[in-house]
Amino acid sequence: MSFTVLLTDDAADDLGEIYDYIDLHDGPGKADYVLKQIEAAFTSLSENPHRGAYPKELLALGLRDFRQVFFKPYRIIYRVIENNVYVLLITDGRRDMQKLLERRLLSG
Repeated sequence: MSFTVLLTDDAADDLGEIYDYIDLHDGPGKADYVLKQIEAAFTSLSENPHRGAYPKELLALGLRDFRQVFFKPYRIIYRVIENNVYVLLITDGRRDMQKLLERRLLSG
């Protein structure tokens, strides 16, 4: 069974910010490479979305609704609902993940 992978507006914004930052600091060639690798990571979820690990910050709260895959140092956090994979967050894993996850995934 193939799943549909969808980016939320927030995840699309994350991807744009990552691209712009790398483009500014490392050049467009590097930004294109990173963008393609991140896109390949979340696109691959269409075949096996349950392969991702549970984010440890959310497991500590007893939550198993979200999963993640990596293109280091980037973490791609997503949720599987029926036949859809919703990419919710794409971020540098060196950030304060606890606060970011609480703000982006648990508030509201």
